[in-house]
Amino acid sequence: MIKPWLLRFHRWLTLVFALPLAVIVVTGLILSFEPMAQVTAARPGTLTADRIVELLGKFDPEGKARSLAYRAYEGRLSIGGVRPDDTIDVDVRTGAELTEDGRLSNLFYYCRVLHETLMLELGWLVHVSTMAMILLMILGIFMGWPRLTNTISGWHKGMAWFGLPLLVLSPLTGLFLAWGISFTGSPPPSARAAPLSMVEAVRKVGAEQDLSGLVWVRGRAGRQLARVVVDGEYRVFSVSEQGLAPTTRNWVRLWHEGNFAGIWSALMNVAISIALVGLMVTGLIIWARRRFRKRRPRVARTGAPVGTPA
Repeated sequence: MIKPWLLRFHRWLTLVFALPLAVIVVTGLILSFEPMAQVTAARPGTLTADRIVELLGKFDPEGKARSLAYRAYEGRLSIGGVRPDDTIDVDVRTGAELTEDGRLSNLFYYCRVLHETLMLELGWLVHVSTMAMILLMILGIFMGWPRLTNTISGWHKGMAWFGLPLLVLSPLTGLFLAWGISFTGSPPPSARAAPLSMVEAVRKVGAEQDLSGLVWVRGRAGRQLARVVVDGEYRVFSVSEQGLAPTTRNWVRLWHEGNFAGIWSALMNVAISIALVGLMVTGLIIWARRRFRKRRPRVARTGAPVGTPA
């Protein structure tokens, strides 16, 4: 008796949140390719500490830089903190300043803003929609084991059930990130020390890691941190006078962003996103067919609608 009510609730919940969920899922699919682009473009030895220091000397002679970000797939180094409310983008190969945004990095940037805030400071709606997605999956479980058939409904149910562990993982880790839940605990207390200049930080990181895999260097929570691709995994290190110290892995972020196993974890996220898109599309098709059948008048054998003269 309860299954029809669960099905109806499942259907209407999907319709209410269809638009924000579509934006979240499609932008998530696009963002799944970013770690893949970064890892495949980060060829060992193509960026050195000396090259970054040279560029910092050219574009930041006063040592004001507070952050660095490197997009290997565009050969673009972004230097933050030198100009008010702006970054300096540099081509690491030519050393020339880039005055135009990169197409790929721009695509990832705007997809991330849409993914997190819907471009309208609607982070709360993203959170509510993500919770609705998890609730939809829970409702699907309580509706029981499906009958698998080669129909749109059968494919919808098959994707939902056989992909359930990974499908739940994506929105769940997204909520954890939004709420600041990482399960890593607080960083160990460290002695207060003057922050390193960006040049010093780059040399410290370059002494122990291949800077071709650099993602960013910046301060956070009173520490100077560097994120570097190491064997396909995005690792975060604390940078100090003593060198690099690996921080505790934030598995919530690693799983959600799909950057813990190089191309393979990125492909996992792509597959999850495609499955979520497939579930939304097939679910809406099932609903539309149901509504169309209800509104279409029944036709007698004569071919005329029931209740009208033949």
